[in-house]
Amino acid sequence: MYADLPAASPRAVLLLGHGAGGGVDAPDLEALRALAETGVAVLRYEQPWRTAGKKIAPAPARLDEGWAAALAYAGDRFAGVPLFVGGRSAGARVAVRCAAVRPVAGVVALSFPLHPPGRPEKSRAPELLGADAPVLVLQGARDPFGTPGEVREAVVGSGRIEVVEVPDCAHELKPPARAASTPESIAALLRERVRAFVGGP
Repeated sequence: MYADLPAASPRAVLLLGHGAGGGVDAPDLEALRALAETGVAVLRYEQPWRTAGKKIAPAPARLDEGWAAALAYAGDRFAGVPLFVGGRSAGARVAVRCAAVRPVAGVVALSFPLHPPGRPEKSRAPELLGADAPVLVLQGARDPFGTPGEVREAVVGSGRIEVVEVPDCAHELKPPARAASTPESIAALLRERVRAFVGGP
């Protein structure tokens, strides 16, 4: 567990998980570390399969098991503080699944993989809809795993899910070299939307 803590007692806790293709050093997860400066304790959890040096993620049930342990740790360490959870890609799936069975203040889903590329019929929308908490989805405009428009259509009618388009980006939430957006502007957008979601000043 990696922790970025505010100078004073935190007003909220944000527990983040990584995707299947990388670790907690992904640019979008790194960008959110700065929320500690706004009073949010930011915890980044590395799944056991990553710490063991394995290259392939295990089955969803095993991922959820590891996440449950991280949730318990965060809840105990910061008892009484609003606990938000989230992650990128596969980590976002884990966060929304677990939010269906354990109370949390909200879920931040970065690059939620709505469906495998080119397979929209294999929708994972039920996972998003199953979260028993408000959900903020930050989705790249060109994400092959589901564009912001596709995600909005999949969750239409849900008053608890907000979908934000991240301009110029695909699944990694990194703009191409010649895009109008820059890595810095994307990082700032992510921080601002998440800060507002967790009730920041």
